[in-house]
Amino acid sequence: MTHDDVPAYGLWTLVILNSLVFIIFAFSFSKPRTPRDWRSFSAFSAFVVALFAEMYGFPLTIFLLSGWLQRRYPGLDLMSHDAGHLWSTIFGLQGNPHLSVLHILSNVVIAGGFILLGASWRVLYAAQTEGRLATTGTYSHVRHPQYIGFVAIMLGFLLQWPTILTLLMFPLLVTMYVHLAHTEETQGRRTFGDAYDRYAASTPGWFPHLGSPPTDRSAPRAR
Repeated sequence: MTHDDVPAYGLWTLVILNSLVFIIFAFSFSKPRTPRDWRSFSAFSAFVVALFAEMYGFPLTIFLLSGWLQRRYPGLDLMSHDAGHLWSTIFGLQGNPHLSVLHILSNVVIAGGFILLGASWRVLYAAQTEGRLATTGTYSHVRHPQYIGFVAIMLGFLLQWPTILTLLMFPLLVTMYVHLAHTEETQGRRTFGDAYDRYAASTPGWFPHLGSPPTDRSAPRAR
């Protein structure tokens, strides 16, 4: 990899623009309303800012790993943008990292996460407006599709541009989403009673069953 005259880092305008694009995009798909919604959205936004700050601003991960990378890959230009695609370097993938299998897979996972967010919000918004339990659409397959969407987007970004900070943030944010999901389930049981227990018994929380979801979905209203 060679370092040309075009700077790969210090592009803080790109950091701001890319962060805003993805944060606004996520906002438009998730429409946070409650304090719990805003916590999950804010945590995702922090992840995005940390990611793009290293992708275009200052390559902290490359700086911290520079000694190891230089010894293991002596021909690597650490200040090139391609060097930031660490999985391509570590796995010895050749060619343009933007066209690698990992990068293409990451784009698919990120797009899938946004699609899941959008589909879930429409169902949840309709249910909240009508004062009933969300059990249709994506909610007929899993109980927490929006959180799964956020996790999928972050995982997709990690596949194409891993950094020390975002790798450390990822398990913490997943733990936070699991905690928020448990809090929501407690609220759901308080609001819908036995109906929520029946829904939870037939619908997995995070990993959908293979095949079609059960058809006897109840959609009780809040008591």
